[in-house]
Amino acid sequence: MEVILKQDIQNLGYKNDVVKVKPGYGRNYLIPEGLAILANPSNRKMIEENVRQASHKAEKVKNDALELAEKIGDLELEVGAKVGESGKIFGAITTLQISDALRDIGIEIDRKKISFNSDVKSVGDYSVTIDLHKEVKKQVPFKVVAE
Repeated sequence: MEVILKQDIQNLGYKNDVVKVKPGYGRNYLIPEGLAILANPSNRKMIEENVRQASHKAEKVKNDALELAEKIGDLELEVGAKVGESGKIFGAITTLQISDALRDIGIEIDRKKISFNSDVKSVGDYSVTIDLHKEVKKQVPFKVVAE
């Protein structure tokens, strides 16, 4: 079954993408929740027209994402955590903590756009991927330190 996404869905696609999903997932979740519409010929034409009209706006959004990626640059964050004697963290570092660390620097990024490359459960150096735009992703290194 093919559907047209009405918004970005992690691990599935971006807004206005035509994706193939299992029929139950499309019929029982995506369409009733308003996350997608059926990809029939009339809906495809409507989406193509919307994309064509919004292409100049999309270019501006992409340029804004590139500017933000440039602003982040070679930034390295430090995230504090409570640590046991063995160097293991009590719990784990979350995307909310990374988002807060970026906010402290003056960069506002939604935590849903941040994803970890590995589990962060001990002191050390790690990196996260920030999904700024469909075509712009930025790797940001960070260091976990003891509080």
